[in-house]
Amino acid sequence: MTGTLLLASGSPRRREILAQVGIPFSCEKAACDEVLLSGDPEGTSLANARAKALDVSARRPEAVVLGFDTVVALEGAIFGKPASEEEARAMLRALSGRTHEVWTGVAAARGGRLLGERAARTRVRFRAYGEEEIDRQVASGEPMDKAGAYGIQSLGARLAESVDGCFYNVVGLPIFATMELLESIGIKA
Repeated sequence: MTGTLLLASGSPRRREILAQVGIPFSCEKAACDEVLLSGDPEGTSLANARAKALDVSARRPEAVVLGFDTVVALEGAIFGKPASEEEARAMLRALSGRTHEVWTGVAAARGGRLLGERAARTRVRFRAYGEEEIDRQVASGEPMDKAGAYGIQSLGARLAESVDGCFYNVVGLPIFATMELLESIGIKA
């Protein structure tokens, strides 16, 4: 690979996962608005990942830029990051005792041009829980910067009954899809 690999994200979780699997990179946060394509979680995650990768790539044309976006979907409704504590509570209520999907889009760009993209889906089953558990989650502050109002790698682990698919996808960076994308564009990580 020539040039730098850049992660178009400010997420400490994504940085930890890339470092954990030994991929050298630097970070530069994207500055673009996220979109919501109603009823299309895969398309939403890909559109936002693409926008993030292209945004940073336009500023850093020498780098291969990876953009990611994660959304939670429940019966056609897409949950991004909650805008308020009440929205976080509503999301957590909706997910209680149910199975939802987590979609993460990953896109690679260089020189302002899309090189490729992938999407990963994981199904997560939450145990049934009540208002006390919801209050504990919201009071922690954790839900406010996470799609679906939970982080499975921290307090949200208390809610999960089962995970079907890539655990790291639920955290925000699907390892297999990322490695597959990098290899498809000629990067051996």
